[in-house]
Amino acid sequence: MRLRDKCIDLLYKAATGSRRGRNILTPVGALVFFCLIALVLLASYWLDNLLKLPTIIPRPYNLALSVPFLFAGVVLALWCNLLFLKAKGTPVPLNPPKSLIVTGPYAITRNPMLTGSFSGLFGIGVLMNSFFLMFVFTPLLVLLAVLELKYIEEPELEKRFGQSYIAYRKSVPMVFPSLKRKNMK
Repeated sequence: MRLRDKCIDLLYKAATGSRRGRNILTPVGALVFFCLIALVLLASYWLDNLLKLPTIIPRPYNLALSVPFLFAGVVLALWCNLLFLKAKGTPVPLNPPKSLIVTGPYAITRNPMLTGSFSGLFGIGVLMNSFFLMFVFTPLLVLLAVLELKYIEEPELEKRFGQSYIAYRKSVPMVFPSLKRKNMK
């Protein structure tokens, strides 16, 4: 069995396992995510200072430009969390809801929580005038997340939800909303 298949099976077992086990794994998954974000922020700050990079967007324009990205990130995170709570799950893939969420922001992108996270990270990069956060780490995290979603999470979701997830995946873009809408059948 390949590593990818083992990861998919591990995620599937966690997602469909006992409530007690999922409740234990949830804070661990959240902690890993927040530690990764903290590490990215610190690395960006350190590299920007080490290389003495110039200011990209002068103050106060950086503040004004960061607000829409930060606002979108916070709104998406809160909205997604509310939908997960209503469905009796969490955004942590180790403790997901039992049903597939396809309403609200999930009707325009399959991973609005990540869309919000990327928007928020980019907004923090603009606010901090961080070249590395805006143009290196945020795009790198987008790439890594898309690969993880495509090769680990999505096969697990297909295994758990079957045809309903396949139809949803065909109709809704992965991370970034599409300007043209497809009707979900």
